[in-house]
Amino acid sequence: MLSAMSNMKKILPVLLICLVMVAGWTALYVQDVVAQAPEAPAAPAELKADPGDTAWILASSALVMLMTLPGLALFYGGLTRQKNILSTLLHSFICLCLGSMAWVVFGYSLSFGPDVGGVIGNLDWFMLKGVGVTPHPTYGPTIPHELFMVFQLMFAAITPALITGALAERIRFSSMLWFLGIWSVVVYYPVAHWVWGGGWLGAMGAADFAGGTVVHVTCGMAALVACIMLGKRNGYPNTPMPPHNLPLTVLGAGLLWFGWFGFNAGSSLGANAQAVGAFVATHIAASTATVVWMLIEWAHRGKPTALGVATGTIAGLATITPVAGYVSLFPAFIVGVVAAIICYICVVFVKSAAGYDDALDVVGVHGVGGATGCILGGLFNSKAMGAAADGVFYGGGFGLMGAQITMVLAVGAYTAVGTWIILKILDVIIGIRVTGDEEQEGLDVSQHGEKAYHV
Repeated sequence: MLSAMSNMKKILPVLLICLVMVAGWTALYVQDVVAQAPEAPAAPAELKADPGDTAWILASSALVMLMTLPGLALFYGGLTRQKNILSTLLHSFICLCLGSMAWVVFGYSLSFGPDVGGVIGNLDWFMLKGVGVTPHPTYGPTIPHELFMVFQLMFAAITPALITGALAERIRFSSMLWFLGIWSVVVYYPVAHWVWGGGWLGAMGAADFAGGTVVHVTCGMAALVACIMLGKRNGYPNTPMPPHNLPLTVLGAGLLWFGWFGFNAGSSLGANAQAVGAFVATHIAASTATVVWMLIEWAHRGKPTALGVATGTIAGLATITPVAGYVSLFPAFIVGVVAAIICYICVVFVKSAAGYDDALDVVGVHGVGGATGCILGGLFNSKAMGAAADGVFYGGGFGLMGAQITMVLAVGAYTAVGTWIILKILDVIIGIRVTGDEEQEGLDVSQHGEKAYHV
């Protein structure tokens, strides 16, 4: 406790500077982007795909895939110990492939198909029946319906891959496959429908532009429950477990940042003004969070680190995701500052105090960042930027804030319960953790029979 208090005192000056900056900016706030909501064009007799919009969403879909493979794979792989890098890389690889197969067979229909009671979609679009090149009036009226499906496929694939970072170095590969497959059906598909597919949260007015809850809160809460149930790695936290290849991690972070432009700006579903705003907000929030994280770490530990810089970047990206297309430049700076402060505290202090072994900080970065961004949307969302409702600072009252908080709590609670039930059943039937000897040997050899390096 005394050590934690001492560490907190070291970073207080930087935190105070950040808070003063936020307070000063808020007090002197002048709307920094005078944007007019785009005028709706006259409804055509028949929806037709726009070549420019189609090209942009095709590119965005590819960018989001790049986030999973190789971006996330390299980011996570470099953070593990040498004996587990291939296992970690393979987690992302197989999540992309299995997630894609399940999505086109039934996942897309359950997530975005015709609504059933605000809870789930039906199976009218099973095996993509009726999902073709004609645009859908709701899911991208200027792009082919099948392209919207592909874009969302990449989100469905990366979300379970994110969870694997918390379970690295100790989960059985077969158990991981069963868990993430079932989890997608039980958790991801219903939550995607609640928020984006015509479900009850979207109908209530909750706003999640690109996945703060659907992707980040779900993966963060699932990671928390899973790493607690799985247990700590042998020797944690007393045995040093440093990343074995930080250059790979930095490279992965750069690829994630690059791909995130498709993740966020692509969620505008067109090559339009909202896409430009989301692109700028994404970059500025990530840049700001990176610098602020570096300063906090510098004050706390005495030196800025490459690992800290990369982690700060991902924290900023996760936090801006739910509001990227709804906020202007000034709030994007604020989001970056808040992301660095909140996520740093969670990664460095809260995880240590709570004692759970989140191997690659999925909870503190993705879960906390996504939830924080959603709540900030209740303050900074603006109709002028494309949001359906104004936040508190734009005269919208607390209605949107209430919806945002409800969304975060509901998704978090549902994910926690669903994850616990799935893992409990799997642990009884097949077991979820490798043996002590297998963990000591390393998952590369014990699970896959190969080594990453022969030197």
